[in-house]
Amino acid sequence: MVSYAQGIDALNQSIADIKGINVSFEFFPPKTPDMEKTLWKSVERLAPLKPAYMSVTYGANSGERDRTHDVVKRIHKETGVAAVPHLTCVDASKDELRAIAKDYWDSGIRRIVALRGDLPQGVDKTDMYAADLVSLLKDVADFDISVAAYPEKHPEAPNAQFDLLNLKRKAEAGATQAISQFFFDAEVFLRFRDRAAAAGIELDIVPGILPVTNYQTLLRFAGFTNVHVPNWLHRLFDGLDKDDQTTRNLLGASIAMDTVKVLAKEGIRDFHFYTLNRSELSYAICHMLGVRAN
Repeated sequence: MVSYAQGIDALNQSIADIKGINVSFEFFPPKTPDMEKTLWKSVERLAPLKPAYMSVTYGANSGERDRTHDVVKRIHKETGVAAVPHLTCVDASKDELRAIAKDYWDSGIRRIVALRGDLPQGVDKTDMYAADLVSLLKDVADFDISVAAYPEKHPEAPNAQFDLLNLKRKAEAGATQAISQFFFDAEVFLRFRDRAAAAGIELDIVPGILPVTNYQTLLRFAGFTNVHVPNWLHRLFDGLDKDDQTTRNLLGASIAMDTVKVLAKEGIRDFHFYTLNRSELSYAICHMLGVRAN
């Protein structure tokens, strides 16, 4: 029988064996002064970990787009970390997109996350898709371009093969990296990675990791992103809605850590954390992985 101490030793050794981990963090532009304070506190906390980059999401209205521009440029200027804006194409003309891209390039921004974006209400078709945006950006300048990947299929895709072919089109247009939608079954990601490779998709596919801090928020996100929430996750968080936040944070960090360990053992070394503008869990997970401030 394995003793408790032996089990802890084995766990610590499995973490110690993980080497060469690279991380990136995603934020969203704040809408209130308090949210802005939280954002910059998180940026300042995570920047010393020397992530590959920090990305900032892009809203569907001009006010939020302007906030994205401001946050990206401030991260780039103040932290020494590569700042990466998200850019969508459903609500802007090609000329507007070219102007935005040129402004980013002139500001020293060298990577963009290129997305179609959510369709406006009542609209089910658009003239441009993410692959078209990738092509447009490569025509403006030699950006490194990340795109989205969906291990459990994009909610609007008719089937998984259609979705995979769409990812291939984005790669062929010039994207070099794909960031996956979050997931909770490591095998789902690994099967997707293998299917992408078999389809000849030459992209670095980076798993998107969402440390769970609010289970009800997670369920809402999963509902509109086509992410399966397994029964074991329901059981783990059952009865904790009114418990202390620390308990939920510890559980969320543990779940994310287990996912990263499984993927790292399969050779994956790059991880993208959806921070929701909070630094605590991402920082703790990185610390456990040996990603430390210099």
